[in-house]
Formats: sequence, structure tokens, C-alpha cells
Amino acid sequence: MSLATVETCASLGLAAPRVRVEVHLSAGLPGLAIVGMPEAVVRESKDRVRSALLNSGFDFPPQRITINLAPADLPKEGGRYDLPIALGLLAASGQLPAKALENLIVMGELALSGELTAVNAVLSASLASASTGKTLVVPQANAREARLSTQTTVLAASNLSRLIRHLRGIEPISDDASEAEGVSESQVMHPDLAQVCGQHLARRALEVAAAGAHSILFYGPPGAGKTLMASCLPGLLPPLSPDMRLQSVALYSLRGLSRENDSSPPFRSPHSSSSMAALIGGGMAIPRPGEISLAHGGVLFLDELPEFNRQALEALREPLESGEIVLARARQQLRYPARFQLVAAMNPCPCGQRGQLGGSCRCTPEQIARYQAKLSGPLLDRVDLRVPVQAVPLSALATAAQAQESSAEVRARVSASRQRQLQRQGYANAYLPGHELGQALASEVTEFAQAAGERLGLSARAYHRVLRVARTIADLADEDRVSTSHLAEALCYRGSVLAD
Repeated sequence: MSLATVETCASLGLAAPRVRVEVHLSAGLPGLAIVGMPEAVVRESKDRVRSALLNSGFDFPPQRITINLAPADLPKEGGRYDLPIALGLLAASGQLPAKALENLIVMGELALSGELTAVNAVLSASLASASTGKTLVVPQANAREARLSTQTTVLAASNLSRLIRHLRGIEPISDDASEAEGVSESQVMHPDLAQVCGQHLARRALEVAAAGAHSILFYGPPGAGKTLMASCLPGLLPPLSPDMRLQSVALYSLRGLSRENDSSPPFRSPHSSSSMAALIGGGMAIPRPGEISLAHGGVLFLDELPEFNRQALEALREPLESGEIVLARARQQLRYPARFQLVAAMNPCPCGQRGQLGGSCRCTPEQIARYQAKLSGPLLDRVDLRVPVQAVPLSALATAAQAQESSAEVRARVSASRQRQLQRQGYANAYLPGHELGQALASEVTEFAQAAGERLGLSARAYHRVLRVARTIADLADEDRVSTSHLAEALCYRGSVLAD
């Protein structure tokens, strides 16, 4: 047979569109041409496939070879097409029965030795293959990720010759052998909250933020514990739900990263030199997810917030509201989830000593104005809790460390509060729509909230965010109704970062 077809999947954001790899052998001078919008990596597959076939004991057809990747108007990138091209060549040249490729979706990169190496975005392909009823063939290194989709039949192989023996029916790959890559679940270790000395207000605000998935900003002098507290937050959060975990693994896989063994919320901490494309996502042909999408379901920590590029920070405004990011290019538009919990830290001025007891600020008013101008009002308005952090006296460090609660103790309260929210509305309080916020307020509480909002000059967005925080404080207290004390505490967390 001189024509063979193998099915595979492309990678287009979180989608995995089906691709037909058509291999045709014809008379003429030996050569190989790949058509169908292949990138440079795909065009180079002809050399990898040739060496892999020869080193695996197969013949490379000495004919004119045309390989079509259909549909032709879909960009093809990455090494995932190596294995389907190799199988198509073997089937077209009669070295493999064509019927063996029916009901298969194949992907994998080939080493020159014939070994199969891991590729990106396997989980997206596995989820897309579940509805077809076909078996997904992947490299052994991708087997665990592919099997996260429990509805997909997965066949994992370590090298080309082993896979061909299975397809010929000579030496089937058993399920027991394919499970050898299994790794037990692991949890990323984060700093324990017991390491934070003093900072009772900030610790309480961190607990409230964890309980309701609220965004939070710590501002204070260097060395006061802002970064340490932010790093403790993932250890206070409950594990990801199964659906959220699948989304997180799929997003990481698109970037060539792995977290299929981890069910804890992701924690991303990009450097302040990160570009806007690195932060929100981007790229030339097919935009890739950025840090806000990698933090989906978890925490995005921005340390030294004013040092980030202002344009990059302003790009966070829409995802903070919508929970997703839309990356538009001339040819296509990709949508990535970005439901992250923002945690930020900053100094009050360039030297960090402005407004501190016993501190002597060396900054001029112009320097302070330039420093604070990097943060726009609309961005700060989207932060639920803005908490001042004072330096802890050195004399209090020894005694303060002895009476601090651990992350495990705080996590128990946070989990109980989250459970109340899930049972009541199905999601965390940070995502409560505005029309539902007044249902748990008595008339006197509503009057107090409106009076306080007018006195503080809160916008409608900030007013709703205060009510959401108050709802979380009530849940932590195991109370069904929001009282004025809960609301008063929530208002305390709306400190003015840009105060004179």
C-alpha cells in the first residue's frame, strides 16, 4: 500500500484539534516533502524519523515521499508529529499492517535511537480523545499525564520497536508494564506560618484572604515579613478540585512543565523584570499561557510590585475581574483560564522607611510620587485587602516566635470556611456577584456599610469587595449573617497604600 493515514492531535491553546497525517509513496527521485503549514521543528522531523527507523531495524523507503498534515490551514508545531509520520511510513511501505493504525491517535517525539521522548500538551489531547473511543498512543514519559483523563484508553511505549511489536501482535504492551512510570502523589512544601513573628493584623488578613480566595497587598518596610507571609499562603489553601487540577496540569503541559503529581494549588512568583507577554501570555504564532494562567486555581505572588512594568501590571486588571485572559492574534484568538489569587508586596517608598516608627526616609517627594505612580488607582481598587506591615522589634522576636499558630491550625479554619461557601453558593466568596451580596445583610448593617463607603469614598467595585470580605469573616466565625463587627473588620483592610 502506497498511502497510509495516521491520526494525531495538534496543540491550539487548551484545545487539541484532530490532524490527519497522510503519507504517500510514489515513483521518482528519493526525497521527502512535508506540507500543511509545518513549523521548522516539524520540517526537521524527516531527519529524526529517518534515523529512528534505521536504528530500530526498519527500512526507510527509497522513494518520493509526500506527507500532508491536514487540515492544511492549521499551524503545526513541535515534535509530536514524529511518531505518526514514522508509523505512516511503515504502513505505506508495507512494514506495518494499515489496519493496526485504525482506532489510534498517535503522538510522540523520536530520538535518533528510536526512543520516544515526551511532548507537550498531552492532557489536552487525552481529554479530546476521550469522546472518540480511540486509543491514545503516547511516550512512556507522558503516560501519567495522559491517564489523568480517566475516560481515555492510553497506550504508552518507551521506543519505536517496542510499539511496532505491539501493533503487529507479536509482544503486546500490558497495562501492568505501562503503569511502571507511576509516581505517588506529592505535595510542594511551603514555609509554615509559625515562622512569622508578630504581625497579628497581617496574619489575620492572610487567613481571611485564604478563606475567601481574596487578593491581598502587603506594604511595609524591608525585612518585616511580607514575602514570608505571602509564601505561606499556598500552605493555607485546600487542595485543588479534580476539574481545577486537570486545567492546571493542562496549562503547565502547554509550557512544557509538569505538575501531574501535585494536587496542591500552584504558586507562581515571577521576577519583577518579567515582560507583559511572560505575565499574561503571548507568542508569535500560537500564544502560550503566561504566569497568570499557570497560577490558575492558586496564587500569583508579585514581590516588589512597583518594580514591575506598569503596562504589565495594567494588563492584570481584566483577568482579576473575569478570571480569564483572551489573547488575540491576526489569525486566531485563544482564551486561557486565569482564576488566580493575587498576593503582592511593596515598600511604602524607594528606601522603604517612609512612615515607619524610628525610620528615617531619605526619599524626596518627587521620588515617592514617581514610585507610587507606578500603581494605578484602578489596579489597587481591584485588591480586596490592603494591609500595612510594621517592622517587628528585635527584642520581641524571641518571645513572639513561641506563640504563633502553625499553617495546619489556620488551614483547618480556612477549609471549614471554604466548605461553608461551597455548600451555600458553590464557589469562594471572592467570586460572589454583586446582586447576591446584600442577601446576608440586615437593614442596619446595610446602612452602616453605605455610610462607611461614602465616608471613605469607596467606588462601587471597592464597596462590593468590602462586602465579600465581610462575608468571609462571617464564615470564619461560623455565622450565617454578616454583622457590623464583620463589616468593620473588612473596612480595616482597605488601607490607603498611596497615603500622604
